[in-house]
Amino acid sequence: MKTFFSSFLGAFIGVLIALLVVVIVLVSLIPGEPEIAVETKSVLHLSLDQPIVERGNDDAPAIDLAPFASMGGIGLNHLQADLARAAVDSRIEGLYLELSSVAASPATLFDLHSSIQAFQDSGKWVVAYGETFSQGAYFLASTADEVLLYPEGGLDFRGLGAELMFYKRMLDEQGIEVTVLRGPDNKYKSAVEPFLYDQMSEPNREQYKALLGGIWDGMLERISASRAISPDSLNGMANNLSSLMPAEAVANGLVDRLAHRDEVMRALRNQISAPEPDSTGTLPAEDYTKKVDVELIAWSDYHKAADEASEDDEPRATFSGPHVAVVYAVGEIESGEGDDETIGSERIARALRKARTKDKVKAVVLRVNSPGGSALASDVIYRETQLLREAGKPVVVSMGDLAASGGYYISAGADHIFANPTTITGSIGVFGMVPNVGPFLENEIGITTDRVGTNDHANMMSTYKSFDQTELDAINKSITQVYNQFIGLVADGRGMTVEQVDTIAQGRVWTGEDALSLGLVDELGDLQDAIDHAAELAELDLYRTMELPTLINPFEDLLGQAGTQARAHYMEQELGPLYPAYEQAAQVQKIMRWKGAQARLPYVLVIE
Repeated sequence: MKTFFSSFLGAFIGVLIALLVVVIVLVSLIPGEPEIAVETKSVLHLSLDQPIVERGNDDAPAIDLAPFASMGGIGLNHLQADLARAAVDSRIEGLYLELSSVAASPATLFDLHSSIQAFQDSGKWVVAYGETFSQGAYFLASTADEVLLYPEGGLDFRGLGAELMFYKRMLDEQGIEVTVLRGPDNKYKSAVEPFLYDQMSEPNREQYKALLGGIWDGMLERISASRAISPDSLNGMANNLSSLMPAEAVANGLVDRLAHRDEVMRALRNQISAPEPDSTGTLPAEDYTKKVDVELIAWSDYHKAADEASEDDEPRATFSGPHVAVVYAVGEIESGEGDDETIGSERIARALRKARTKDKVKAVVLRVNSPGGSALASDVIYRETQLLREAGKPVVVSMGDLAASGGYYISAGADHIFANPTTITGSIGVFGMVPNVGPFLENEIGITTDRVGTNDHANMMSTYKSFDQTELDAINKSITQVYNQFIGLVADGRGMTVEQVDTIAQGRVWTGEDALSLGLVDELGDLQDAIDHAAELAELDLYRTMELPTLINPFEDLLGQAGTQARAHYMEQELGPLYPAYEQAAQVQKIMRWKGAQARLPYVLVIE
């Protein structure tokens, strides 16, 4: 039977690979898409039905290769650039946001909120509609001139919360011992807490409440400005759950009116053919019988469409002037190559070296969206930022959703640091963890281990034994050295004393707004603000940007991701609401493979 299943599995994988190769060949033979025309009086239709990622890939396949349909996402860089383009595009009348839920972290939502607001400030209208609104979707929808909700839908407005999972009791019951070591007084370095406790420590609860409170206050401030409702009233609605029903949402001013989709189309038609006021300044009654066509253009089509002709705009491909290089550092930090979702120290260091050695690159923006990772890999990247500065090229950091721990490590030496108000940053601290599964193997499975070595501690890093005191002292010394190195380079980069850094370090995370007041960042702003500042430091007037490192071709990487994607998709379908527990178990397994001192954040916040 085992042989049969092995043969069946091998045959299945072989067929799958052959099928993928055929698909790749067929796609390569498909003729290029016809040029997309943007009609006059078009309405840009934005439906955020995929995760919003830091950097979009224009080479991603447009076909559905289930179970790989979840691969990719919508690039924040593309969304912001296209909204700015649409704001000055005479063919675009307005923006139609059709939202339900948005898969994005807080800083991404805030950046996108600002871009929608800038579009509106250009003098164009925005209409938002949803059958339901999640909190993140409503946050974006609240910018609109008119917010419409399906009559039988709902609006989720209840505040932000976080729920952590702890593994200590499970590990104790299984006889698995985890040795945890943290930098001196790194009481806020909570990535290790699930292995130490069965609930949050008070320092961790303190930083979580401050973090969630800062993000929520920022959301309420923007909603209040758009909807003319005080933050206190908004908090009251959340506390009382008094705006979940559609009629309540209208009565409380969160939504303008309830409408079915055909009525939304009528509202868009009226926006396009807005009636002129009469001599008294009064607008005529809304005429729903008008047969004005609504020319919706999906954002994905607009992204591919050509710009309006401009005599002053030199084509990017032929531009030979100076450049600002934007180097994207996205994901967990590890040694090696990494990929588009993981920061490999070799790949990012190589991109920074390329920017340093290219004569046409005059400044560099390091776009950081990372919870951290390997302290060693972080130091390799940090070194390249310093070599850039020594070469006379300004380095400006733009922080996205996360620039914490190792993410802050690689940022600390920049000439200038921008953060979003809700960026999760800081977490200046270090930890190490080594599991001991020996008791579990012996008591539960009956497997024992024995050791031999040339010296007393030759087997120190074995995962089948406990550390003795000499070994613990040695590892603690190493962790302390890495922590001191970390706060030392932060002190050098930020013009602070080591003692000043230590008081705001200790593994604690901060919002970007708090980090500004503490001196960990220089200014609040988005990626474009960072690019503008880098150009100013390099004294550039006319320039172009170039993005590094080169994105990985999704077809080339398809086979490598196939197994992981298929397994995750299958488990999500089978487990349903229990899937988060599976994800946590997978994360524990990943944690057990960490090597060396770690400078990383334990969580990523997503607004539901």
